[in-house]
Amino acid sequence: MSIIKVAPRGFDLTDTYAFTGTVSGVDAGSMVKISTQTASASNSISFTGIDSTYRTYYFKFINIHPSADDITFGMNFSTDGGNNYNVTKTTTYFRAYHDEANTFTGLIYDTVGDLAQGTGDHQLGRGLTGDENDLNTNLELWLFNPSSTTYVKHFMSELTHSILTSGNAPYHQHIFTAGYGNTTSAINAIRFQMSSGNIDDGTITMYGIA
Repeated sequence: MSIIKVAPRGFDLTDTYAFTGTVSGVDAGSMVKISTQTASASNSISFTGIDSTYRTYYFKFINIHPSADDITFGMNFSTDGGNNYNVTKTTTYFRAYHDEANTFTGLIYDTVGDLAQGTGDHQLGRGLTGDENDLNTNLELWLFNPSSTTYVKHFMSELTHSILTSGNAPYHQHIFTAGYGNTTSAINAIRFQMSSGNIDDGTITMYGIA
């Protein structure tokens, strides 16, 4: 339980209120940090040791910066401890975008970003750029009950990133993806990588949620 100070109408800021609810639908007391990895010109970043300790695994990505331009940031699952990342997946992908000049805007379902029983990397975000040093990507990813040997493995992600492409003013994208790994085998590892080049910088933290 954490204590916060708020100032609702009719109350003084010196009053103290106890917060015991949830944050974004997650019990504030049940999230456990497992490990953090920091990229430094990394070809890929993998997390192994995913097991039945937690029903949900949550990944937080901060200031991910690629070494190349106009590339895709993707992920894949493993059922053999990271020897192979090739789980069959069916996914969805949609995005909103808006440029600094207020001339390039939209909200679309993007079929280029989805999979239909594909074994390749699932796109978490496309069009990432390393051309400008201040541009970066931030992301949240949830993986549900990966140790089940009865059900397929659902996941969803939300990504925000800044982008610069030829002929366009710098713009922002907000990308939502979801899908499932179509396997009843336990997923016990996950890998993140760019479609080309390296993950130049950034941190990825894995949490377990009971």
